[in-house]
Amino acid sequence: MGLFSNLLKKESGISIGAPLAGKCISIKEVPDPTFADEILGKGVAVIPTDGKVYAPADGVISTLFPTGHAVAMTTKDGAEILMHIGLETVSLEGKAFTIHTQMDAKVKKGDLLLEADLKAIEEAGLNIITPVVICNADEFAKVEGMTDREVAPGDEILTLQK
Repeated sequence: MGLFSNLLKKESGISIGAPLAGKCISIKEVPDPTFADEILGKGVAVIPTDGKVYAPADGVISTLFPTGHAVAMTTKDGAEILMHIGLETVSLEGKAFTIHTQMDAKVKKGDLLLEADLKAIEEAGLNIITPVVICNADEFAKVEGMTDREVAPGDEILTLQK
């Protein structure tokens, strides 16, 4: 290792995967100001093509809504990730959602957390767009989204720099 080796080493940052399959878009395109105006944090959104929601990184489940419409986790790197399936979906009172995890569960990237019946959500007149928000974005120097593309579960959608 030479004197300048750490200058050449690229800081790869913290990679956050897609929790579900679909089209990854800018959080600013979410038709809800709480998300679009980044009130809850920075992130992206996925317009899902499948209702299976997977852990986007290794970590611990920190919030699990009993209605199953949203789940949050803290990654081993300290990122707090909220996945909110659809908009106003709390109004379904758990109908259309199956929970596959529990509070304080240690999860690995790719573990199944929730399942959402996307058809039932749309039939209820609700939007299935799924914001993926870094709630503690202010603790990172940079939160960068990879948007305007189709993603499979686990594909990188966010990179965080300390």
